[in-house]
Amino acid sequence: QVQLVESGGGLVQPGDSLRLSCAASGRTFSEFAVGWFRQTPEKERDLVATIGGSGGSTYYVDSVKGRFTISRDNAKATVYLQMNNLKLEDTAVYHCAVNVESNGVPVVGSWGYDYWGPGTQVTVSS
Repeated sequence: QVQLVESGGGLVQPGDSLRLSCAASGRTFSEFAVGWFRQTPEKERDLVATIGGSGGSTYYVDSVKGRFTISRDNAKATVYLQMNNLKLEDTAVYHCAVNVESNGVPVVGSWGYDYWGPGTQVTVSS
C-alpha cells in the first residue's frame, strides 16, 4: 500500500507559478515511478509529467514542456511539480500517482499507476 497526499494548489493569475507537492508513505518510495495527472470536468484524467524512481528520467506532455518541472526527493518521499508561466488551460485538479508495475521506469499513459492521491485544485484565472 502507498498513501499519497497532494498539496500546493490554489488560485493564481496567468503567468504566475505554483509548486505542487506529493507526499508518500507506505512502501519504499524510491522504487517507483511517479506521475502527475490532471483532470477537468470536460476531460479524462491525462498525464502531465512523470519521473523515474531514481529521478534520472522524466517525461512531459508537449503542452507543459518548458514550463513545468517534475522532481523528487526520495529522502523525503516527496515528488514536486514546479509550474511556471501558468495558463488558463492549466486549470484542473492535479493528482499524483505511483506506478508499482514498471520497476521504477517512467510510464507514459495510465498503465501501472495503481495508487492515487485525492488531488489538489489549480485554478488559473484573470
